Amino acid sequence: MVNTIRGLGDSNAQFRVYIGNRPAFKFAKSSDQYVPLLASELREVGLACGNGWRKVFNVYAKLVFALAEQGPAASNVSQFDCWQAYRDKALLQADSDTALCFEPYQLALGRTNALHIIMGRTYAKRLHLSPDIVWLDNEFALDLASKLIVCPYFDYRQLSNSKIIRLVEIILQVNADKHLPMRV
Repeated sequence: MVNTIRGLGDSNAQFRVYIGNRPAFKFAKSSDQYVPLLASELREVGLACGNGWRKVFNVYAKLVFALAEQGPAASNVSQFDCWQAYRDKALLQADSDTALCFEPYQLALGRTNALHIIMGRTYAKRLHLSPDIVWLDNEFALDLASKLIVCPYFDYRQLSNSKIIRLVEIILQVNADKHLPMRV
């Protein structure tokens, strides 16, 4: 059942990141829904599926940690001293309020309070998103009404530390404009 899961993490997450591929990995918990990672699985996925997945998890953790540093105190992030500890002990686990979604964005519209981030311009263009999406530049796009952001792929070169800061600023603006509950 490697490819039947819809995503990793908290199925009720308010912080949802969409990716156009999925790891070829047999998770301890199998389902056709969202699989919360066990503490050891994040590292195991990186080892089994390659450095690209390790980068995705690292950038995701850096983003959530940077957001928590700029926004209101986050319930499960503030207890960690660094993004690495957060990644290893909380990211994409049960009740983490984070999800890595393998399902296309359109299928998840029912989560109206969630913030949706699509990683990668190429993937976003394949999804035929709403005409209301506004490209802020060549790398970031925003549909404020849908609480949807398109950003570079979660890789160190594409979503560098300076671009993570830019993404945090965009998220905080969406949060301010829409009063989103940000529990991450």
